[in-house]
Amino acid sequence: MTFLKVQLGCGVAAVALLVTSCASVQVKKAEPVYQIYAGSTHAHTAYTSSHGANLQHLPNEKKFLFIDSNSVGHAINSVPVKDPEKAQGPPSAHFALAKSLGYDWYVTTDHSQEPSFYPTSPNAPDWIASHNQAKAATDKNFVAISGYEHSENNGPGATGHLNVINSRSYLNALAPGMDIKYLYKWLDTVSSYDGNPVVATFNHPSAKGYDNWAYRDPKVTDIITMLELINSNKNIHYDGFVNALDAGWKVSPVCGNDNHGLEGIKNSKSRTFVLATAKTKAAILDAMKNRRTYAALEGNIQCRYTVNGEIMGSTLKSPTSFKFDIQVSDPDVSDPKDKITRIDIVKDNGTVVETYNVPIPAHSVKWSPTITDAANKYFFVRVWSDGGADAGKVDATKPIAWLAPVWTGR
Repeated sequence: MTFLKVQLGCGVAAVALLVTSCASVQVKKAEPVYQIYAGSTHAHTAYTSSHGANLQHLPNEKKFLFIDSNSVGHAINSVPVKDPEKAQGPPSAHFALAKSLGYDWYVTTDHSQEPSFYPTSPNAPDWIASHNQAKAATDKNFVAISGYEHSENNGPGATGHLNVINSRSYLNALAPGMDIKYLYKWLDTVSSYDGNPVVATFNHPSAKGYDNWAYRDPKVTDIITMLELINSNKNIHYDGFVNALDAGWKVSPVCGNDNHGLEGIKNSKSRTFVLATAKTKAAILDAMKNRRTYAALEGNIQCRYTVNGEIMGSTLKSPTSFKFDIQVSDPDVSDPKDKITRIDIVKDNGTVVETYNVPIPAHSVKWSPTITDAANKYFFVRVWSDGGADAGKVDATKPIAWLAPVWTGR
């Protein structure tokens, strides 16, 4: 009996010790699982009436915009087509067509200086309508998002266009004193439409756009998180991307159709891809906010990579050794031109650090190099194919996809 009590006492003590030990163990949080969703960050609907598919330009006239005393843009040297509303389409028509053509998400970004949005107010009827139509078009299979393009289209002194996505209000880009310094400060104060983040993207940048990438501060750097590397299906703005990174902007590449009408939705095959935890507005905006994007001349190429276990778009804690795990695949296995032929890792100043020339080009490629570097500020990845791309005829000597950087923390 004494033996049994001792054993029972020890058993109880052992159980108590086990409970105490278990209580001190911290359960590691599960890593996010990212799916890849394709869309476009840049489109103009019937609310952009100053130019686009709703107008027929008159012969030998190039200018088609004038500004009135209210800083509102208007068409000039052009006449409306027979059915301008049908040609350009309201936001609802854009969303419906994009959904029917397999887009996972789509953003409309009409010019803020258009008559539709005058006078400038968060309660302007067409501004409210653009958000309401986006909300109505969103379901479990498709996400519609509304924003605006902050653009100076008449010069002189244009310093660059930007898309502001999911803001509660907007600015008239042509109003007096409305330079990019004002915009950058305003971005830190504007509220979001629904509690999800406000994000912004540099549009079709020149190499030295935005006053040569000036006026950056930490707050605006965390709002302008993307850069339109591909515009209108084929225009590549690579030099602007590299220069922005070298100036300290933390931007990931995106693709904007920049369509002024419905035809571009059908004709543009390039895409922005986001790595998101779900096909919801919140998850897609979170991917944009955290720079988990890539731009491609392909409509379905699947790309992702990590560095030291951190997903693309991340900022590391100043390591000197970088272990890459890169995965690229194209599901069009019946097309030999869609085979992946090469992957580059690029760092500061656009310097190619290492290249993997795929020994046998394939539709699915993995590459896991380790790079040692104690000075650089960022890396990003480029992908090359054998000359195939959904966007049309592609030069096999140039990349077809550009992936979000990883910043080193230096």
